[in-house]
Amino acid sequence: MEWGDMDPPNSSMAGWSDMCFGVFNASEGHNTAQNSITSPWFSTAFGLIGLCSNLFALCVLLTSSRKLSSRARSSFLVFLCGLVVTDFMGLLVTASVIIPYHFFKFAWAKVDPGCHLCNFLGFSMVFFGQCPLLLGATMAGERFFGINHPFSRSTSISKRRAWSIVGLVWGFSCLLGLLPVLGLGRYTLQYPGSWCFITLLPDTGDVIFCLLFAFLGIFSVLLSFIFNTVSVVTLCRVYHDRESVQRRRDSEVEMMVQLVGIMVIATICWMPLLIFIVQTILQQLPANGQIQMLPLETQKLLLIYIRMVTWNQILDPWVYILFRRAVLQRVYPSLRPRPSIFSLYPILNPSLRRKLTSD
Repeated sequence: MEWGDMDPPNSSMAGWSDMCFGVFNASEGHNTAQNSITSPWFSTAFGLIGLCSNLFALCVLLTSSRKLSSRARSSFLVFLCGLVVTDFMGLLVTASVIIPYHFFKFAWAKVDPGCHLCNFLGFSMVFFGQCPLLLGATMAGERFFGINHPFSRSTSISKRRAWSIVGLVWGFSCLLGLLPVLGLGRYTLQYPGSWCFITLLPDTGDVIFCLLFAFLGIFSVLLSFIFNTVSVVTLCRVYHDRESVQRRRDSEVEMMVQLVGIMVIATICWMPLLIFIVQTILQQLPANGQIQMLPLETQKLLLIYIRMVTWNQILDPWVYILFRRAVLQRVYPSLRPRPSIFSLYPILNPSLRRKLTSD
């Protein structure tokens, strides 16, 4: 989502404090940005790696989905597809704005006097940032009900319904990203002048939107943690049951390993930024709107945390690429396909088992 440091705009920021170009000191950031270890070529290569990783994962997912007959696994792959598409588009859209800036070094205030480009980039950062967190929580919830209530018809999600849920997540994230455009909060150019994001200033609209964005992300991560923890505990009980040692649900375990990997990456990459946003906003509340510019150290920390978030989009596809049964069985040849979830319930009436299996 953020592709590295660049020189701040060369034009003066005077007169722009009420728009999207006045939240950092351009003169202070100039020398620091010049000495940054991040070059345009490094940023471009970094973005290409992320794009190629997501594209490769998408091809693998599409190939796998055509070979599956399991509805639970198919719906899970739909959610994974939605996640990979979101990460890919997030990298592609932000790159279409930031990479040209790396090479042309245009002055934002002259090229975008109405802040339309900045608003678009800020919207993209929020939309493509919040979507993976919400999709992670959705996937965790789907697996929670699929593992703990395996025979409930309501937990059986078709591909069409799964895509509808992904669409709802995209729609909700889109509405969230449009709030600053509609008047709640602002998107402003951030240090060192190469990207736009939410404004961490103590104005009422900025405070409400920042806290909404941060708490929604924190809630999504915590919800994923709760659902995944319960699901993992359930599977561990199955594996440690002496009567079901040979009845392992390999497919369910595979999905949970991937889901836990996605959750861990999202937690490591996102929680520092979300906590930093909440902490910064709450510390500035006593100022009651008197602060017009973030301290330079705060701007630098925000940039560091945004860089950490970028890794989420790059690492997500590798969770699926590396933690598939086809790959794991090469590393651990002892892993073999085993009976499905129905073998965990031997007391079921045979006719009921046949009906559930056909469904």
